[in-house]
Amino acid sequence: MNRPTHDLIVIGAGPAGMSAALTAASLGMKTVLLDEQPHPGGQIYRNITQVAPHVAALLGPDYRHGQPLAQRLARSGVEIRSGAMVWDVARDLTVTAQKDGQSFQVQAPQVIAATGAMERATPIPGWTLPGVLNAGAAQIALKSAGAVPAGRVVLAGAGPLLLLVGCQLLDAGVAIAGIVETAPTANRWRALRHLPAALGAAAYLAKGARMLWRLRQAGVPMFSGATDLRVEGNGRAQALAFTAGGAVHTLDAGVVLLHHGVVPNTQMGRLLRVQHDWDAVQLAWRPRLDAFGETTLAGFRIAGDGAGIAGALAAEPAGALAALGAARALNRLNDTELRQRAAPMRRAVARQERIRPFLDNLYRPPEWLAAPGDETVICRCEEVTAGRIREMAHLGCQGPNQTKFFSRCGMGPCQGRTCGLAVTQILAQELGRPPGDVGAYHIRAPLKPVSLASLAALADAPAATTSTAITTEESA
Repeated sequence: MNRPTHDLIVIGAGPAGMSAALTAASLGMKTVLLDEQPHPGGQIYRNITQVAPHVAALLGPDYRHGQPLAQRLARSGVEIRSGAMVWDVARDLTVTAQKDGQSFQVQAPQVIAATGAMERATPIPGWTLPGVLNAGAAQIALKSAGAVPAGRVVLAGAGPLLLLVGCQLLDAGVAIAGIVETAPTANRWRALRHLPAALGAAAYLAKGARMLWRLRQAGVPMFSGATDLRVEGNGRAQALAFTAGGAVHTLDAGVVLLHHGVVPNTQMGRLLRVQHDWDAVQLAWRPRLDAFGETTLAGFRIAGDGAGIAGALAAEPAGALAALGAARALNRLNDTELRQRAAPMRRAVARQERIRPFLDNLYRPPEWLAAPGDETVICRCEEVTAGRIREMAHLGCQGPNQTKFFSRCGMGPCQGRTCGLAVTQILAQELGRPPGDVGAYHIRAPLKPVSLASLAALADAPAATTSTAITTEESA
């Protein structure tokens, strides 16, 4: 597809995507917003326009903050295509998506990917058993359907979301068997030097203190500095065993919720081969961007947590900044107007990022998470273990892409979203090289599975051309 259908395509209707679309529309840009969910909100504000009042009350004011943004979007006149799963973006910024089982294409000189973050995988023994979920999955079920886990639940890992989900489930009447924190004690000392800056975001610190108080008042057992985690059970999760305080503990629970922070969703950027850098603090990849979210591919921008974890309140102004950059590239603003409009957005981002160094160091994942035992499954799709990945390193594999040829690791339906970081870190340890040198998976379209019938729908589109989904000139 060569002819633009829009001025701007925004992918993802979370806080960054909604803000970007609103800003672009206010500048007269013909904008289309594509989102996989049936309603705007993204993961953080999922189902915000449809949620039942009692569920919204359980989720708290941070969740309800997204309602005015979604309402403004509904009134804005932005073209919104909900239920549209983007599965390819070509280097000419033709975007291919699927809606109602049929694929279609749109094209624009500017694209903003606001695809947010993913939960980091927690590969421990037993993590593939039924009953083991990411903590965020439990929150999604609450937002989407007002559903909560049945029976006793244990939460394990590190990060503010662990405490938040624990409080939300507690308020929903769930029996919390315990919260097992894995952040090493040394993290506190690393975080301490960032505390003065964090005091500038005292509301965040106060919220964390309230969550801890709520859990302790409810008598929830809490453990810190835990190691040697393993999920036990015959056919499904029945308990979490771990070591803490020099003793071995076992908490009986039919549901185990794991969480070790969130990381940028870099699949789309990887598909387009834009430059990424390894963040040694957040232990994740982040795209290389300019001040207005533009990547190393002209016209392709990334905003929100997909650009680096900073939270929903930072994502909103970041989305607006990306839209301003797109508007300047299309000569909808001059340099003076750009500076004037961008200044308050930059200040808003800076306010929200003030606490990040403190949180990133306090909840930095433990080193043992990147060094699972040989028998632990890393690639769930293809059932590849950590030992097999180490074996491939010894056979001469220098990066994740070579492991695909030997084991199919990363070639399953998730396209390496779940296992990618762990594979990079395991190889880095075995090869004695920095993760940034080891690299990440090359990503190919389709980003998510699509049917042949959906592909065939492109043949009926008058301007459709062969997309990168079916080219083969690049190596895997």
